[in-house]
Amino acid sequence: MVKYFLGQSVLRSSWDQVFAAFWQRYPNPYSKHVLTEDIVHREVTPDQKLLSGRLLTKTNRTPRWAERLFPANVDHSVYILEDSIVDPQNQTMTTFTWNINHARLMVVEERCVYCVNSDNSGWTEIRREAWVSSSLFGVSRAVQEFGLAWFKSNVTKTMKGFEYILAKLQGEAPSKTLVETAKEAKEKAKETALAATEKAKDLASKAATKKQQQQQQFV
Repeated sequence: MVKYFLGQSVLRSSWDQVFAAFWQRYPNPYSKHVLTEDIVHREVTPDQKLLSGRLLTKTNRTPRWAERLFPANVDHSVYILEDSIVDPQNQTMTTFTWNINHARLMVVEERCVYCVNSDNSGWTEIRREAWVSSSLFGVSRAVQEFGLAWFKSNVTKTMKGFEYILAKLQGEAPSKTLVETAKEAKEKAKETALAATEKAKDLASKAATKKQQQQQQFV
């Protein structure tokens, strides 16, 4: 049994901009799990299509129940192969990715098609498919469920990273990361609490002064 995912996303940038950002999207604040990227093959076909092959190294937190499945001397990093076909004439880019290690535990295969959005030619549409499989006897279903949830979480990070790089390339201020937003909210909360404390002290001081003045009037 294989878990299947189908999703569609839209980036509010032109296909040319997304194509340029695709090769520059690492590093970004949402891709800290991507350790390395290397081009292993690249060529332009006679019909002017760009074929590329890349090797990416990623790391992801392993759930506790899966730790016992990894021998102590095995690297937890995941090596990903990515093949891509870019057709500039028809403005499409298709990518295929799959992991080449830890395949017995889980294999995640992904196919993405980037094309011009049918409703707005200035936007780019992404059609994403994924297949999650496992050959571990007895726990394959649990592994597949975990893999599907992990994949969906990474899709969100991927889109956030894309938007961040696109904003940067277009000279706009990149949207704040979740960490930066949380930090700002925390600092603002501290400032608000401090201001409230100072105001409370001021009111208490004024109340004490007024009470002292009233007492002096009756003396």
